[in-house]
This record gives sequence, C-alpha cells and structure tokens, in this order.
Amino acid sequence: MSNIYTIYGCGGYAQEVMPLLRDYVNAESKNRKNKFFFIDDSVQGEKILNGYHVINFKMLIQKYSGLNIKCCIAIANRADRQKLTKRCMENEISIMTVRSINSVVMDNVVIGEGSILSPFVTLTSNIHIGKSFHANIYSYVAHNCVIGDFVTFAPSVKCNGNVHIRDGVYVGTGAIIYPGRKNMPIVIGKNSKIAAGAVVTKSVPDNVTVIGNPAKVLSVKLLKTMRAND
Repeated sequence: MSNIYTIYGCGGYAQEVMPLLRDYVNAESKNRKNKFFFIDDSVQGEKILNGYHVINFKMLIQKYSGLNIKCCIAIANRADRQKLTKRCMENEISIMTVRSINSVVMDNVVIGEGSILSPFVTLTSNIHIGKSFHANIYSYVAHNCVIGDFVTFAPSVKCNGNVHIRDGVYVGTGAIIYPGRKNMPIVIGKNSKIAAGAVVTKSVPDNVTVIGNPAKVLSVKLLKTMRAND
C-alpha cells in the first residue's frame, strides 16, 4: 500500500522543502511505493513541478481517500498555516515534521509537530519549541529558549540563549536576538514581526513590527523619519 506524502504550497519555500521531505521519508522508510505531491488549491487538474505532481486539496481527498496521507505545510504566513493545519486534521491527514539530514539538534530539545528544519539549522540544548515551527537555512536557536506555536524564522536568524518567543512571531532574514538572563529572558510578544537585519536587544510587545539596530517599534513617526532620510 502506498503512503502519500504532500507539501501544502508550491512556492519557492515549498520547492526547497520537497527534497528534504523526500530524503527524510526515504531514510526512515523502506517502502519504495511512497508517493509525493505538492498541494495548490489554485490548480485545476494536475500539473508537474520539479518532477512532482501538483494537485488541489479536493482532488487529493477524492483520489486518495482511505490511504495514509501525511502533509508538511510549507507556507510562511502563520494565519494560513493555522488554517491549513486545521483543514488537514479535519480530514484525518497527519501533520508531519521534516528535518534536513544536516540540521543539528543537541540535548533536551522538544519540537512540536509540523515543524521544518532546513539545511544547516542548529538547535542547541534545553529548548522547547511548539508546533509548526519553520527554521529556514542557517538559522539557530541557542540554549534555554522557549518558542511558541506557528513561529517562522527566515534564513540566518540568530536567536541567542534565554529568549522566549510567543505564538505567531515572524523573524526576518539575518535578524539577531540578543541573549536574555536566566531569570529575565528577552520576550518577543505574540504575533509580532522582527524585520530583516534587526538587532533585538530588549523585549518586544505583542502585535508590533520592530526594525533597525537596536530594534525599535515601527511607528508612523519613525516611518516618516526613515522616508525623509532616504
């Protein structure tokens, strides 16, 4: 019996994740009847992307109902990721975690389901990560960090020790989060965004965007100042 492995999404990130999924599955399973698909709800019929079939979700359910279907959701937007996770679970599709074969996970690390660790990601020791965490290439999480659900790291994020990141946070490419103290962690508030290249030296409130070095909350006044200096 075939197992069906799918990537929800077919954008650039999904295309990067597919070979990770394939290699991860083939390393764990001796079943050579595995089938791999991209899921794209805008597709009518079927198309081919990088040698894999692309189908919409409705077609997947109709065609492969009753088989063991697993899905990795490779979409950066956390609200879309939450919605699609719920859709899969309602249709008895398992949400799976994918790890690159050269990612590094050290001691006492807990990772929730649906996470993706891209090549050269490092998670050191004593880390707790919630579900559907995306860590893009060359990112790292250092010791004694706590990361919530549906958090996204773009490439080369540097999250140093004793940092708590709440649910739904997006951290842009090359951002650096300074280490907190043992009993005084730096806290990144729920659903906040850290801009690419930002250097975060102190805690960040919920639902804001921070930019710059040192990172500051992006306000209308700051935005006008930046535009005036361009």
